[in-house]
Amino acid sequence: MAAPSSSSRSKSQGRNPFTLSIDPADRLVASGAAEPPPPPVSPSSRSSKPAKQPKPRRGKSGGSGGGNRRWLKRLLLWGLTLAIWIGIAIAGLVAFYAIDLPDIDRMTATTRRPSVVFQSVDGEVFAAFGDLYGEPLELDQMSPFIAQAVMATEDRRFYSHWGFDPIGLARAFYTNLKAGHAVQGGSTITQQLAKNLFLTPERNLKRKVQELLMALWLEKRFSKEQILTLYLNRVYLGSGTFGVDAAAKRYFDVSARKVDLYQAAVIAGLLKAPSRYSPLNDPEASRQRTAAVLANMVKAGYIDQKTADTVQVTGASQLIRRPPPSGRYFADWVMSHLDQFGEVAGKDIIIRTTLDIGMQRKAETSLAAMLNGAGAKANASQGAVVVMSPDGAVRALAGGKDYDDSQFNRATQGLRQPGSSFKPFVYLTAMEKGFTPDDTFEDAPIKRGNWTPGNYTGKYLGPITLRRALAESVNTVAIRLVEEVGPGRVIATARKLGITSEMRNDATLALGTSEVSPLELTTAYASFANGGMGVTAYGVAQITDPAGKVLYQRSGGGFGQVIAPEVLARMNDMMTAVIQEGSGKAARLDRPAAGKTGTTQDYRDAWFMGYTADYVAGVWLGNDDYRIEMKKVTGGGLPAQLWKQVMLAAHKGLPAHGLPMPAPEPSVVEDVVSGVTEAGADVARGIGGAIDDLLKGIFGR
Repeated sequence: MAAPSSSSRSKSQGRNPFTLSIDPADRLVASGAAEPPPPPVSPSSRSSKPAKQPKPRRGKSGGSGGGNRRWLKRLLLWGLTLAIWIGIAIAGLVAFYAIDLPDIDRMTATTRRPSVVFQSVDGEVFAAFGDLYGEPLELDQMSPFIAQAVMATEDRRFYSHWGFDPIGLARAFYTNLKAGHAVQGGSTITQQLAKNLFLTPERNLKRKVQELLMALWLEKRFSKEQILTLYLNRVYLGSGTFGVDAAAKRYFDVSARKVDLYQAAVIAGLLKAPSRYSPLNDPEASRQRTAAVLANMVKAGYIDQKTADTVQVTGASQLIRRPPPSGRYFADWVMSHLDQFGEVAGKDIIIRTTLDIGMQRKAETSLAAMLNGAGAKANASQGAVVVMSPDGAVRALAGGKDYDDSQFNRATQGLRQPGSSFKPFVYLTAMEKGFTPDDTFEDAPIKRGNWTPGNYTGKYLGPITLRRALAESVNTVAIRLVEEVGPGRVIATARKLGITSEMRNDATLALGTSEVSPLELTTAYASFANGGMGVTAYGVAQITDPAGKVLYQRSGGGFGQVIAPEVLARMNDMMTAVIQEGSGKAARLDRPAAGKTGTTQDYRDAWFMGYTADYVAGVWLGNDDYRIEMKKVTGGGLPAQLWKQVMLAAHKGLPAHGLPMPAPEPSVVEDVVSGVTEAGADVARGIGGAIDDLLKGIFGR
């Protein structure tokens, strides 16, 4: 058979154009242009089919390594591409969130609520509102224990990272995973500072990105020492304190310059949860957290285990053992009308109040004990106590059993029916119209249309003096008095003594059906104790700024004489009888005192209002839900007992002073020999003496 022609070879070449390819060894080769000649054809095989070229074998040897490398290159190529796109996305995200980064000038601005500090009458701080900052200190001015405790607990690698700590974040993740809940944070001190200085407290991606960006900026802009100094001077540490100096003064009454190891550990422990670990709120939780901080300091190499063990035993005794917060109802009352004291809004101020902190604590503890004991058995769940000086200066004000449970101030905001404790205004009106305590009225049943009021006892005594009627709280006589003098006159009397609430202009006024607050009623009773002067209740004596500049000073006050002296004497005579021989016997003191009981229908309210020459006090017991009845609690029972407890404490160490009383009537004693009265004999002797003097002047001795 003839060899293949040139035309056949040309066709074959046309089927194999010039190409580049990768051989099994990953080498670049050309094909088609210089195709090697075909092998010689043996005669025996000319009639056979052309032999097939063997295909490259993949598998155990030869080209297998090249295939793996090819896939590796492709993987690297795709990984690089993906990384580039992820980088672009991150850059875009950062750029997007960086557009509205906060102004860095805010770093030096202190945006905070104005500080309002309340001092008692003797200068003791008992409450504070707003934010408290201490003295700004440099790092080397602070106790070294503070920085050590904070770094050991919050950011052990503070001096090693650049604002963001991946190692610390990984450690926190592992710790939290092992614990099954969040026990450790991953934010660095720099990130926390960025958040505190510039950002809002929301938790979202945008804020976290901005926090990281600001942390990086802080690290580039400031030294580590400057960052730590800023942080320690600005971080919130509970009880309204910002910065370690304010916290040291609040919790230990010392400067941050003098904080010891245990105190520093307490302060560092507050960073995790200031309220939960406050030594004032929960000493035991604070102790446990402090132990954890000391353990961190051991791990960080700042102290050894022996020191940690020793300081845990000796340090706990250094905590300030403050009594539970007192006077918060009083502080709320003052804050509610702070705008009345001139241009003090928006300023840091110190308010010197009229509060007697000892008296306040006695009022609060006595009220709580009464309500938790006998009051609970009698279904009385709430109450209020007000104590003031006769000039209107409030010395104690308890607005409820427990401020933490309810901030509603029953002493100032609670309007309740006063019952018979309103009757003194009825009797005062009658005295001003000319009645006397010895005048008699009929105690008999009354029927006015569908209204048939009766006495608490259900009994009627017939003709009775006004003194006895008030002492025994006889309702029928009080109603007849209102009808005699007119309800309008009674309302006017109550108004001039300080009652500002709405009052019903009818005979029911005698039974105290118009609602008043305990503070309002106590203020009105002050006029009986101070010689008949009208007063307004007040709690602020002076307001200054932190530098001592006086912004407000109370002077004067009151609105003059509202009860004539002779009328006041009659009222004191009658209301003294209430305590000595009437419905208020349970309130007897070791000194002259006067007052009035009050009980409303179905035992919904029980009052005792009373006074001495030194203090005026009012007590109310009841329930916030007006529909709930107490179990036969009257004003002469639990309220009178509570009033006595509070007033005995208030008068401890004070000499007894009398109340203004009516001048004694001249005694009329008849001379049984001559039949001339002693008073007449005095007149005769006076006339005789005058005649003798006249004769001596004319005739001499």
